[in-house]
Amino acid sequence: MLKSTMLFFGFILLMVSQGNSQKLTATPFAKNISAIKFLGEYNIPFNLKYKNTTVGGLSGIDYDAQNKLYYMICDDRSEKNPARFYTAKIFITAKGIGSMRFTGVVNMLQPNNTVYPNNKQDALHTADPEAIRYNPVTKQLVWSSEGERIVRATDTVLENPSVIAVTAKGKFKNNFQLPANLTMHATEKGPRQNGVLEGMSFADNYKTLYVNVEEPLYEDGQRAAVEDDTTFIRILKFDVASKTNTAQYAYKLEPVAYAPNPVTAFKVNGVPDILSIGKNKLLVIERSFSTGRLACTIKLFIAQLENATNIKDVASLKEQTNFIPVSKKLLLNMDSLGIYTDNIEGVTFGPRLANGHKTLVFVADNNFSPLEKAQLLLFEVIE
Repeated sequence: MLKSTMLFFGFILLMVSQGNSQKLTATPFAKNISAIKFLGEYNIPFNLKYKNTTVGGLSGIDYDAQNKLYYMICDDRSEKNPARFYTAKIFITAKGIGSMRFTGVVNMLQPNNTVYPNNKQDALHTADPEAIRYNPVTKQLVWSSEGERIVRATDTVLENPSVIAVTAKGKFKNNFQLPANLTMHATEKGPRQNGVLEGMSFADNYKTLYVNVEEPLYEDGQRAAVEDDTTFIRILKFDVASKTNTAQYAYKLEPVAYAPNPVTAFKVNGVPDILSIGKNKLLVIERSFSTGRLACTIKLFIAQLENATNIKDVASLKEQTNFIPVSKKLLLNMDSLGIYTDNIEGVTFGPRLANGHKTLVFVADNNFSPLEKAQLLLFEVIE
C-alpha cells in the first residue's frame, strides 16, 4: 500500500448506492474482456464516522453476489481503531453509482480471539491489512497482512506477512502456509517493507487463491524506476484445500509513469490488486505514483499465466534469467479518461447492469489523509 509517509496521496474506497438492485444478477468472471467503460465515481467523506470507527484506508474490496454485499478491508494498523473490515451496500445503475450505505464493521481477531494490537502495544503482532476476498463456498473471508520490516540501529522489527481465513464475524480460522521466500529478514533478502501481500483473488471455483507481492523481493531485483529496468514481482498460487503454495510466476512491472519532482524524491510502481477473470487469466492493477503529482497513474492489464514458468524453486530472478514471465496486455490506462485517479488499491466484479453487462468496482485508499480521496470507480465490462 502507499503509506502517507510516501509523501503523497493515496486512495480510499467504499461505496454503496441505492437503486434497482432487483434487476441485477451475479457476476462470476469475464473471460473475454475487450474493453471497460467508465460510468462514474463516488467519494466518501473524509474521516466519516461509523459505529465508533473512522472510515478510511480502504485497501481491498470484494462482492458477495448472493447477498449483494460488499466487503472492504481497512489498512488501519489498529492505530485509530482495531484492525477491521466493513460491509456495505452499493447500488448502481447504468449511469453510475447512486449512493452508498455501510451496514457493518467487524474486527479481525487473533487466534486467541482478541483484537490486533497497534505497534506501540505489540509491534511483533500488529496487523497491516491489505487485501480481502469472500469465499461463498466456505462462507469465510480471506485477508492478507503485509507484516513489518523495520531495521534500525536502535531497534529491529521483523514480522512476517500472512494470509488468514476468518469467519464473517472476524473469528480466526486458520493461516495459509507461506513459502520461505516471504520471510522477513534484517538483511536485504525477502520482502521489502510495505511491498508484500497487496493483491489477492480466488480462482478455479474457489479451489485456487492467487496472491501477489506489490514490489520485487530483494533477491529478484530493484524497485521500479522511471526508466525500464526489467523489474519483476511474483504472483503466488495457493491450493485452497491444503493452504500450500503450489506455484509462483514472474510478472514484469511497467516503469514508473512520471519522474518525481525533485528527481530524487519518492516514486513507486507496483501491483495493489489482482482479480481472476477466467482460467489462468488475471486482471492486474499497476499503480504508479511520483512525488510532485497529485494523481496516481493506474494501468489495467490482462495477464495470462498459462505458459509462464513456475519459478517457485528459483531463489533469485536476478541470477536466473532462463524463465518465461506472465504475458500481459494493456486493457486501460486511466490517464486517458480525463478524471482524477487516487491510490487505487482494490477491485471486484460487481452486479450486472440492467443490459446484462458485468461491472467492475475499484476502490482507492486515502491513507486517512485530507489530501487524498476516498474514491470508488465504476466500470461497465465490454466483452
